[in-house]
Amino acid sequence: MGLFNQTWSLLKKEILLEWRAKYAFNGVLLYVVSTVFICYIAFNLSPGFQNSEGYPVVWNVLFWIIMLFASVNAIAKSFMQESKSRLLYYYSIASPQAIILSKTIYNVLLMSLLSILALLVYMVFFTNKVNDPFFYFLAVLLGSISFSTIFTMISAIASKAGNNGTLMAILSFPVIIPVILVLIKLSKSAMDGLDRSIFYGNIGVLCAINVIVIATSLLLFPFLWRD
Repeated sequence: MGLFNQTWSLLKKEILLEWRAKYAFNGVLLYVVSTVFICYIAFNLSPGFQNSEGYPVVWNVLFWIIMLFASVNAIAKSFMQESKSRLLYYYSIASPQAIILSKTIYNVLLMSLLSILALLVYMVFFTNKVNDPFFYFLAVLLGSISFSTIFTMISAIASKAGNNGTLMAILSFPVIIPVILVLIKLSKSAMDGLDRSIFYGNIGVLCAINVIVIATSLLLFPFLWRD
C-alpha cells in the first residue's frame, strides 16, 4: 500500500476515533470557552479598560496565548495516548512517514476547527477591534497550522523519551516563540487595517517555517520510529 493510501487510512482512523469519543475536541473547547469567560470577568473588573489605548494590543496577545495553551493541550496527546501495542501494530502495517503525516494532517484539521470556534467565542465576549477580518482570519488559520506541525513533531520526540510532558514544553519553547512573534505582528497589522502588501513577508515566513518543520519531521521520524 502506497504512502498516500496509508496516510489516508490512518487519517480516517484518527477522525473516526475522535468522532466516537470527542475527548480532545470537547476538552479543549471547554478549556477555551472557560478561559475566555474568566478573562472577560477579569476585564470587567477594570471599568473603561476596553476603551483604553492599550486594549487592542491586549486583545490580540491574549487571544494567541489562549490558542497556544489550547494547542498544547490538544496536540500533546498525539503520540502520548498511543499504547505500545498499538504503536507496534502501526509499525507492522504502515511506514513512519505515513504515521507522522496522518497525525499532522489530523491535528491541523482539529486545530483549525477549534481556532475558528475560539475566535467566534472570543469576539462574542470581547469588543471586536479587527479592521481587516479576512486577513485576521487568515492569520488564525496559519497559526493553527504552525502550532499543529510544530507540536506534532515535538510530541513524537517526547513520546520516545518516556512520554515526558515537561520535555515537550522545553523542546517546543525555542521553536514556538518565533512563530508567536510573527503571528502577533501579522494579526496586529490586520487589526490596524494596514496595507495588505505588508502581510506577505510574514505569511511567507510562516509558510517557510511549516515547510521546514514538516520536512524535518519526515526526515527524523523514521529514525525515532525504529527505536
